[in-house]
Amino acid sequence: MPLLHEPSPVMIKDEKIYKEMGVSDSEFQMIEDILGRQPNYTELGLFSVMWSEHCSYKNSKVLLGKFPTKGDKVLQGPGEGAGIIDIGDEQAVVFKIESHNHPSAIEPYEGAATGVGGIIRDVFSMGARPVALLNSLRFGELKNPRVKYIFEGVVAGIAGYGNCIGIPTVGGEVQFDPCYEGNPLVNAMCVGLIDHKDIQKGQAKGVGNPVMYVGASTGRDGIHGATFASEELSEKSEAKRPAVQVGDPFMEKLLVEACLEATKHPKLVGIQDMGAAGLTSSSAEMASKAGSGIEMNLDDVPQREKAMTAYEMMLSESQERMLLVMEKGSEQEFIDLFEKWGLEAKVVGKVTDDHRLKLVHQGETVADVPVDALAEDAPVYHQPSKEPAYFREFQEMKEYRPEITDYAKALNDLLKQPTIASKEWVYEQYDYMVRTNTVVAPGSDAAVIRIRETEKALAMTTDCNSRYIYLDPYEGGKLAVAEAARNLVCSGAEPLGVTDCLNYGSPEKPEIFWQLERSTDGLSEACEQLSTPVIGGNVSLYNETAKGAIYPTPVIGMVGLIHHLDHITKQSFQQAGDVIYQLGEAKPEFSGSELQKLTEGKIFGPSPLIDLALEKSRQTRVLTAIQQGTVQSAHDLSEGGFLVALAEKAFGTSFGAEITLQDNDILASFFSESPSRYILTVKKEDQIEFEKLIPDAKAIGMVTKAADIIVKDKKGEFLINESVQPMEDAWRGAISCYLKSKD
Repeated sequence: MPLLHEPSPVMIKDEKIYKEMGVSDSEFQMIEDILGRQPNYTELGLFSVMWSEHCSYKNSKVLLGKFPTKGDKVLQGPGEGAGIIDIGDEQAVVFKIESHNHPSAIEPYEGAATGVGGIIRDVFSMGARPVALLNSLRFGELKNPRVKYIFEGVVAGIAGYGNCIGIPTVGGEVQFDPCYEGNPLVNAMCVGLIDHKDIQKGQAKGVGNPVMYVGASTGRDGIHGATFASEELSEKSEAKRPAVQVGDPFMEKLLVEACLEATKHPKLVGIQDMGAAGLTSSSAEMASKAGSGIEMNLDDVPQREKAMTAYEMMLSESQERMLLVMEKGSEQEFIDLFEKWGLEAKVVGKVTDDHRLKLVHQGETVADVPVDALAEDAPVYHQPSKEPAYFREFQEMKEYRPEITDYAKALNDLLKQPTIASKEWVYEQYDYMVRTNTVVAPGSDAAVIRIRETEKALAMTTDCNSRYIYLDPYEGGKLAVAEAARNLVCSGAEPLGVTDCLNYGSPEKPEIFWQLERSTDGLSEACEQLSTPVIGGNVSLYNETAKGAIYPTPVIGMVGLIHHLDHITKQSFQQAGDVIYQLGEAKPEFSGSELQKLTEGKIFGPSPLIDLALEKSRQTRVLTAIQQGTVQSAHDLSEGGFLVALAEKAFGTSFGAEITLQDNDILASFFSESPSRYILTVKKEDQIEFEKLIPDAKAIGMVTKAADIIVKDKKGEFLINESVQPMEDAWRGAISCYLKSKD
């Protein structure tokens, strides 16, 4: 409903109305000091959204500076709509990941759908054509009816938006754990391609240049969405359903094409998405980055609802809207361009030189604030940090070792665990072949799309094992980056860079801030060691409910370059007779593993450790072996361990495997999730060359025509003798079985 009577500045202060907007007493005092007076209701709204954690990173900025953000190939790091990395031949890849967690918890379909729409706009606002979508999703256990509802709604929302707009959803990950029961994570990633000459930035330069509003009209959906994303979920959150935006993918499709045409117009000065905080963030940020100001007449803003106030127009997060600045005198050219695509384009303001955001509504100045105060000068907090008691307890535990006597049963049980089971139920709802560039579809270590008119391709993945980060944020952070890079290497790609989505609980709790602090240390170290700079991302805090916080979940989105199409490598067996190699030793470490979760129903103990120098060395050697044509298939060992990875290599083929186990510790060999390990297959005629490149890889067996998984010990006794098809059927059908179950 429209706000009929806005509180006066006196009421705002005396009745502390500002607290309802997430503004603290000290922050309100800062706003008064900046303005030299009390803010009116609209001005307070501007500050409240721009100073929210979602927009300002006020609780995380002190840590984000640790990330390595520069590199020889980095063309654009953090600070714009998306990061950009050079891929040669005057081309570049553009990518970004962002969260839409709280909206998806309240309204799963629209929350997920608009998350997809927003990340697409971040990419094409840079001048890039979006070519692929990925996601990283977290839910509670599928035995819970509410979780099933959210899961099904989120997947439908992602599919509904991506399929309609015609951008393939090619990869991602889905994990399940009780900690996400009331607070799912929905992280959306978009990848685009661009020529260097077409790179754009969100800037409002040139005094007198017009500011143009383009796209859908403004409604009351999404008001205070950024603030909503910066607070804990509670029973009251359901009342904030109107804060969830409603998307229109068909409008966005037109917007993509029109804006890409506009970015090539020689008189375009700047362009930015109206994302979180809507018209407020786009205008203030574009002016601040350019060292200028903006004056807007809100009467000219296209509105789809009656009697909208300045406050509502500025804070609305209605979807499919962009803000452009162009050279004065070219307005009609842009209006005609957008009209050709059936889109409304309207001049709503102009660039000024006073470094202020001035808003006029119905003939009155309703806001006059410094743009830097909104975009750059939010308070920065270094919250207290305290090591949680559970961490020290876990560190002092002896390594957990489950009692497993029936290895085949354990393998089959693991394959049916929702986090390990096939995600076909999810990705079969996505159109992952649209545009016909997808070479490796969802379900492999990484997705691969070809770059048309070249011999190159891009590999991309999203990864994070939050269980390890909960056990040990520092080691877990390193493990997350390393696994993402391994997935790209297994696909034949050179890892290029990272976009991250840092999902945590409330930073105002010292134990949570400690998790954030330690995990960013681990993430930073791994990115440095593996030469994968962080070129952008998103922070999503306050992910908790009355039952507690989620596991710390810093999702890693990573993109790699496949230098030649011949290097594209899949995880599955390619032909019978190939020799199976294992690279890397399994250690007896089971804490945080899928096996521990299966047998104990919870996780505890010290996290596995990773040697980043060894990780880098193995990645380099595996990639070299792939590029020299000696590797037929490659798969990293992660959730579930060796047996799960071996079975996954057989799934979708007509082949099996016969293995002779070399190690004495059978349990560790089968189920440990020690990092930096691979299963590789090699043609017999390539063995000598392969072993020169990777001398520490061990030949352990052979791909067979018979579709059975057979593992023997050194004495030749059977440890595993399972037909592939029943295992594959159970693995493929597990998610559907959970969803159909009444339990």
